[in-house]
Amino acid sequence: MKPALIVLLASITLSGCALTSERPPMRLDMPADYRAEAPVATVALTQDWWRSFESSELAGLIDLALRDSPDLGMAVERVRQAEAQVRIAGSSLFPQLDLSASTNRRRTDPDRGSAVTTESTSATLSASYEIDAWGRNASGRRAAEALLDLSRFDEESLRLTTVAGVANAYFQVLSLRGRLEVARENLAIAERVLDIVQIRARNGVVSQLDVARQNSAVLSQRAAIPALALQERQTLAALAILVGQPPQHFDVKGADVGDVAVPVVAPGLPAELLVRRPDLAAAEAQLVAANANLAAARAALLPSLQLTTSAGLANNALLSLANPSSTVYNFGASMLQSIFDGGRLRAQRDIAESRERELVESYRAAILSALADVEDALAATARTAEQQNFQAAALEEARRALRLAEVRYREGADDLLSVLDAQRTLFSAEDQVALTRLARLQASVSLYTALGGGWEMPARMADAAP
Repeated sequence: MKPALIVLLASITLSGCALTSERPPMRLDMPADYRAEAPVATVALTQDWWRSFESSELAGLIDLALRDSPDLGMAVERVRQAEAQVRIAGSSLFPQLDLSASTNRRRTDPDRGSAVTTESTSATLSASYEIDAWGRNASGRRAAEALLDLSRFDEESLRLTTVAGVANAYFQVLSLRGRLEVARENLAIAERVLDIVQIRARNGVVSQLDVARQNSAVLSQRAAIPALALQERQTLAALAILVGQPPQHFDVKGADVGDVAVPVVAPGLPAELLVRRPDLAAAEAQLVAANANLAAARAALLPSLQLTTSAGLANNALLSLANPSSTVYNFGASMLQSIFDGGRLRAQRDIAESRERELVESYRAAILSALADVEDALAATARTAEQQNFQAAALEEARRALRLAEVRYREGADDLLSVLDAQRTLFSAEDQVALTRLARLQASVSLYTALGGGWEMPARMADAAP
């Protein structure tokens, strides 16, 4: 027993010397502020940020998506799988107990002599335990816990993406419906002008060329309506899939994107993104897992220590251990050290080191991308608001120009080309107003998404965030 005890005492002493791995430094200077001018905030950044658009129908659709989205359902199951992996990795830190039992009866009939019958029953309880002297098993559990965090952060990222997708699709449906209404109104205007041209042609004031030109404008406006109706139907089907509903009987009640409020949220400081965005937290969790895997790969180069013990009972009877005929005890300790493996373990360590450095660069790239997302969203929010004001003014002038062109055409002061040009300008201006309104709402959604949608990193990770 002395050698075994020596090994045991040595392993216990060495268990305090578990290997650790320092994270490689990251080359990144966070800016103090954003280049784009921060808007004057009208709402606070909260986790239910979509309610700031003041649309009860949108809120209901998002609640439906969070409940029935197949993508979110799959993400929840991936989290459960990661939780099970943590339990598997943690089991290596505890002893393993096994119980085996057997009973048999054997009859031998020799060619000469009487038959011989033997019976036996035995039971053995065995235990084995690998002493985690170098922290390899603990590192494996730490890696599994980091991957669990990763799956949770991925779920939050998917949740944010799903909410943004529902909001954008809903706004696009409303925008298309508004554009359809504008297209029908423009068709009515074109048909009214066509009636005027036909009356003037019958009176011999203008030629049939003017009739053909205006009739072409009417047909072009009619052709635009089916294309918009098709886009509206396709976008509605995409929205149905996002909320987890069959598209055949799915519909929304909203009819005009102008009824939706446009909220403005303050971006905060760039450094706050590190604890606001779940995708950055996921990138950091990947880095933590890689760091733990590196520690495990380094520990694999060192000896492994194993303790085993067992105790058993045996009896010369069938299905009975009463009055056992023998009792067996066993205790052992072993050490395993790889002498030659062709460089396999060292290559695995090198891979783990390179993987960690790769993920440091990936984390840095994710931060840079997040900063660019906020910068772009801020610029889009400001520019689309500016553009909407200009487009509204242009629309009023286009309406005024068409009224004047119609009056002058009736009076014979101008030809039909002036009316056609005024019509085209008005139709384009009305369509651009609807598109700009949609772009402004989508820019607001992008800003919420770029800021993390009100999500906050868990305190245990936020304290250690760079």
